[in-house]
Formats: sequence, structure tokens, C-alpha cells
Amino acid sequence: MSSGSADVQRAPDGEQAARQVGELKKRYAALRQSAGLPAADLGALLDAAFTELDGAIGMLAEASTAAGPGGGRVGAGDGAERRLLRAVFQDAPVPLFLLSLDGTVLRVNKAAGELLGAKPGYATGRLFTAFVALPGRAAVQTQLTAVARSGRSRRIRCDLLGPDGTAASELVVGLAGISGDADQLVVAVAGSGAAGESQRPHRPKARGAARGVEAITARMDMMTAVTRLLLENENFSESMTLQRCARLLSGELAAWVIVDIERRDRLRRQFVIGPDGPSFAAIATVAAALNPAPGSLPQRVHESGQAVLIAHAEDAEILGPGPGDVPLLMLLGATSVLSVPLADGDDRYGVLTLARQAGEGHFEIADLALVEELGEQLALAIRVDRMFRRTTEIADALQASLLPRRLPEVEGVDLAAIYVSATEGVEIGADFYDVYRTPDGWGVSVGDVCGKGEEAAAVTAAARHAIRVMAHRAAAPADVLAAANELLLAERLTGGFVTTCLAHLSWQDGELGVRIGGAGHPGPAVVRADGRVQMISGGGVPLGLFADAEPGTAELTLAKGDVLFLYTDGVTQTRGRDRGYFADRLADELARHAGKHPDQIVSALRSALLDFSDDKVTDDFAMVVLRARESP
Repeated sequence: MSSGSADVQRAPDGEQAARQVGELKKRYAALRQSAGLPAADLGALLDAAFTELDGAIGMLAEASTAAGPGGGRVGAGDGAERRLLRAVFQDAPVPLFLLSLDGTVLRVNKAAGELLGAKPGYATGRLFTAFVALPGRAAVQTQLTAVARSGRSRRIRCDLLGPDGTAASELVVGLAGISGDADQLVVAVAGSGAAGESQRPHRPKARGAARGVEAITARMDMMTAVTRLLLENENFSESMTLQRCARLLSGELAAWVIVDIERRDRLRRQFVIGPDGPSFAAIATVAAALNPAPGSLPQRVHESGQAVLIAHAEDAEILGPGPGDVPLLMLLGATSVLSVPLADGDDRYGVLTLARQAGEGHFEIADLALVEELGEQLALAIRVDRMFRRTTEIADALQASLLPRRLPEVEGVDLAAIYVSATEGVEIGADFYDVYRTPDGWGVSVGDVCGKGEEAAAVTAAARHAIRVMAHRAAAPADVLAAANELLLAERLTGGFVTTCLAHLSWQDGELGVRIGGAGHPGPAVVRADGRVQMISGGGVPLGLFADAEPGTAELTLAKGDVLFLYTDGVTQTRGRDRGYFADRLADELARHAGKHPDQIVSALRSALLDFSDDKVTDDFAMVVLRARESP
């Protein structure tokens, strides 16, 4: 090594001076960023700042003097000397790094490769500071530049990144010149962290084959846990699924987990999950508010669809800017990053990025393969969640179109109705109800179609509207049903047959007359004001089966306070915990609420049905309740 390369130097020309000033600005900015980190070594940073100041003064002094004759180092060695030095370098018992003057690794020896936990060729071409823990990077870069500039050796304290964490080390840096070669920096690593295991890992690790088996087992366990988590996603909630998986990943892989999802053609940050602790929670909140910047790693991965692993991150800006002058990578205190697309082969939904702090070691190829597989599983879960949500929204919208938006005001009658969807499945229900005008007054219909889905909904819509239209011309329910049956047969709809019950209302001598028409549907129940309950037979043949089908008919009157209860078979077919049917207790439930307002009755019956079935409604049901008041 030599310490005299600065004794005979040429004064920098304009281009060289501009380059030196630019590099100084970069190192100055890096020092400022490092000073803002919680784990910053302020003493080392202050020493580095003074070193930069000394260097700046030297640059000014050189610029103010006339340039001497071109110099350079004159070596005394020959090719044999270089070969000898390289052999000694390779077999030296201490870790040695050979760097260019800008800090790029040119060569490492065997001991240095073991220190990094990688083959010696892995470090070649990378900045030496990529293997330094974040808080010390700026200071180390400044000291390397100072040695290159002055030729004077320096000792630098810092933490180096090993395969299992950080190693507290002391670097001895000097300038080497060999005949025929450009000047180079030689870095020797001293200290217990470089020579033994006392400083490297923060927790014991298995070695050799045992460590490999342990890693494979851990990955299989995690895959099983994620699969179980996805299968247990009963609510089909995309956000909840992603958060649970991210929390699992963060705990198992000891990493920050960043989830970015594409919304309206832009990648937006959904959440950031990291280690437990108040300080980390505050950092996660800040990081979650930062959308991926153009050119950042998540954005590039999303656009290309290709996963990226960076075992030792050299560029502090790789995850984009953070708050103030501190890049996001430095805010997280991370030194190793991997990012995978959330894609199912057809569509890209976003990006899953993991960032690991220095104390937890760096990511490996096996980690990338695991996270890529998880990314595909999450993408499939997102796809299913969105399909389920769209199907549910379509079903709700179509079902709503089959029901009246609001019940009309009927003189002398209180009205209430309710429709309850099945809790199992997302197919469109086929139950319906309606209230419409007739030549003599008003009509009420309830009905059901044998089947579910879009085709059954089409039959439901046709039946409901046919009944409504025909009722404007015919006052008798039997005539309305006959005409509706003819129309359905003419349309040749394939969604199934229709059962329905009609009740046409008209006031006669102060009493409300009711004419019933049935087409294979359960008849209504009459609840007298004194609590007596009468179940009316429905009768008839379902619509859409036979041209000569005869409807069932009945007539009754309602006095003031009497209630007429119409319903679909989802009410009576609801099963309880004891496997019994709600039909067996319907009359008792109705009697209990005799004389009450229809709103109270439908609410009470709904609660009774849900309690009876333990909130497991296997079939849709509809109920319409009307109570007679005084004659208008």
C-alpha cells in the first residue's frame, strides 16, 4: 500500500472539477439522510462531515494553483509482482476487498466471500457500501473517497451485512498502486464480527443440511398456513385477505410487507405491515400514505410482470421517496428487497414487496420462489373475491328490479312487505311480491319460480308483469291467472314454472272483501283481531305448465284489525336446529302478533325465522302483510 499518491498530482481541469463537486454533493446528501435515521451513529457521521470538509478545502487549494506536469504513480513492480500480490490477496486469512477509487468492488478473497455468505464473484461490480448497514453507508463512502483522494490510510467502524444479520466490524482502508495498474483501494476487515460468529447472527441458526431442511419445512408450513387462510375467507373480502396474508408473511419472513394494488389504472398503496412496536407502527403509517413513485421497484415490477430480488440494495431510492429527505428504504431500515407481481397469468392486480432489515439477513432465491408462489395465490384470491362481489352486485340489482321500490298507499289498509335472500350462494332468487291496481280496487301477489339464476329471474319478471298488466283488465284473480298462464306458455321461457297467490281487495258494506286465486302456491293466513288464525288453502296448478290449468279460488272478509298474511314457501320450508320446519310454528307466531301493525309483524316474523334457522336461510322468502282499517 502507498500513502503518497497525493504528493504529485495534476490540478483538476474544469470537467474533472465539476465531476468532483457533483460527487461531493451526492455524498453530502447521503450524510444528511443517514443523520435522520433512528440508528444513526452521529459521531461517525460528524467525523465523515469533517472529512468531506477537509477534502473540499483541498479541492479549492488545488484549483487555485497552476497545474504541474502530468504525474501519477510510478510503480517499481512488474508482472511477477502483480501475480504474487494477487495470490497473497486471494489466500489471506482476513477478509479483503479490492475496490476501484469510486468504491466499486473489483475483487474479494475467499474470507470476504465467507463473511458475506456468498461466492466471491457475487460482490464484483457492486458498490462496497451495499454490504454496509444503512446508517453507516454514507459515512463509509465518505471515508473511502477521502482515502482515494489523500492516499492516507483510515480505520472505519461500521456494521457489515452477513447472511444472518449484521457483523460489527472495523475496516482498514488504504491505497494500493502496482506498476501498470490504476490506483485501487484495499479494504481489510478486522474485529470479532469478521473472524468469528459472536457478532454475526442475532439468533442461533442451523448449519449445513440441517439448516436446509429447517428452511424447507418452514416454507411448507407457511404455504399451508396461507392456503388455509385463503380457504377460510368466508366473507370474500379482498382487503381482509391481503392484510391477513401480509401479516403472516411479515411474521414468518421477518420483513416489512408492502401491498400495492392497481386502482383506476394506477398503482396505489394499500397498507404496510412490519415488526411489532410503537415506533414501527408510526413508520408503517407514514409508509402506507406514500403511493409507489414512477420508476420505483414496485412500479417497474407491476409494469413488467417480472419478479425482482435485490439481496443487497445499493440504491436507497429503489422504493421511492419517503417523508422529507429520507428515502422509503432508509425509513424502513431495510437492506434487502424482493418484489413480485400479484398476477394470475391473465391479469395483474398489483405488487407484493418485502423489505428486510440488516439484522435479519438478506433474501435468497428460495425466498423469491416462495413469495412468487404466494403472489399467484393471492392474485387468484383477488380474482375470486372480485368475481364474487360483481356477481353479488348484479344479483342484488336484478333482484331489486323484481320487487316494487315502495308500496303504494291503499285506502283503508295498512301494508308492509319484506324480502330476505338466502344466506348460502349468490344466485339470483326467484321470489317476488307486488301490489297493483284492479278494476275494483287493489291486488296483492306473491310468487316463486322453480329455480334460481338469470333464467329463473327472467320467468319471475315475466310472471310478475303479466299479472300486473292482466289485473288492470280483470277483477277476478282466476281470470288474471289464466291470462298470465297463457302468456308464459306463449313465451316458452325455460327458467321454470311459477307458483303464485293473488289477493284482490274491495270494500263492501264496511268490510274488506278478499278474493283469493292460487296457482300451486301456499294459501294465505288470516289472523283475526282476537288472535284466531285460519290457514287458507291455495290450490291450483303452477303457471307455465298446462294450457288448461285451473287456478284455486277462495273468498273471505276482513273486519277492522284483521290481518291477511301472504308468503312464499321459503317461510314454511325453513328448517331449525332440530331439523323441524317453521311451518309447524307459523300459526302460533302469527297469533302472538295479532292486531299489530304490519311493520311489526314482518319484523317479528323475520327475527323468528332467523333465530329458528340459526341465521342459515337456505331459500329466499317473501312476506306481505295487510291489516284492515275502517272503510274509506
